[in-house]
Amino acid sequence: METLTVFSPGRVNLIGEHTDYNDGWVMPLAIDRGTTITARRRDDNLLVVTTRTVRNETDSVALDALDAANQTGWRAYVRGSAQALLDAGVALVGADLTIESNLPIGGGLSSSASLEVGVATALLRLAGVTLPPTEVALAAQRAEQEYAHVNCGIMDQLAVAAGQANHATLIDCRSLEITLVPLPSEVAVLVVDSDVPRTLATSAYNQRRIECERAVTIMQQIDPSIQSLRDVTSELLATAVERDILDDIAFRRARHVVSENARVLAVAEAFRSGNFAYAGELMNDSHWSLRDDYEVSGPELDTLTELLRDLPGVLGARLTGAGFGGCCVALVEQGHIASVAAQIVPAYNSATGRSADAFSTTASALSVASSQ
Repeated sequence: METLTVFSPGRVNLIGEHTDYNDGWVMPLAIDRGTTITARRRDDNLLVVTTRTVRNETDSVALDALDAANQTGWRAYVRGSAQALLDAGVALVGADLTIESNLPIGGGLSSSASLEVGVATALLRLAGVTLPPTEVALAAQRAEQEYAHVNCGIMDQLAVAAGQANHATLIDCRSLEITLVPLPSEVAVLVVDSDVPRTLATSAYNQRRIECERAVTIMQQIDPSIQSLRDVTSELLATAVERDILDDIAFRRARHVVSENARVLAVAEAFRSGNFAYAGELMNDSHWSLRDDYEVSGPELDTLTELLRDLPGVLGARLTGAGFGGCCVALVEQGHIASVAAQIVPAYNSATGRSADAFSTTASALSVASSQ
């Protein structure tokens, strides 16, 4: 019987935070850590899933009785991914899945999207169905929104499903257009886990979405054609300030999104032109905007990025992911990557008493291997 091995990468977002659900731009890359799923077809309609990520746990359920919306933890993501495919009209077959991951849970490296896309890919392949990466990503997003009850944007799932080796993925989150941006050999990407876990569903993440939607409603007083904060320019924002129609919270949330969209496009161009120092400066600006205007950082993330910026060879550092804990990402000159990784862990641990984990990463891609 055929055995499939699916590698579904995690993702680190170089820049473009909290812009995806505002129809903006993001620039993540799929990384070389992720979720590995071993999959075999069954002769019945059961979905039998064993996870070895935290501890050995098994879930067995009939495909016509998934009850995905009432699950918690990893079961919500797995059953939700299956249900989202069924909702899309895919005729699934019974499957045995074994799941392992080397992504930190709640670390801001899209462990949930990696799991969703990986499960969806495995189930599709076993059913003999091929969908384009965008459709797989949209099904995975529906799984997270409707069944795991996290009102996420599309960035994580699309970065995992469509990312390519040696490239960052510039995504227009309105059109879902993807532009691959080559990662230059002169710089490396360092990820540092702050050892501060966060859970999106119970954090202020959903509240930020509500605040952005409220800002859009206010901005429509100036221009009724505005559909999301992606449509707001710095000039329109200045007009809103002049008219004094935005309260402080709405203004700062909008200012972050408007400025962050501009930074994403500028970083993509800086990579193309080889201006890595400027790209690093923009990453620093992104963190400060997330700290001050979007208020999703924290003392540990601020300390971690400050320590990183003080190390030779670090061009820029920022929190990555939704914030409220999790990881930071740093752009580092290639010749300094090993020394930065070695120095940041004890420096951060000394400053905070927390146990950081630092690792360099390369851009990777979703893959499926088959064996008998």
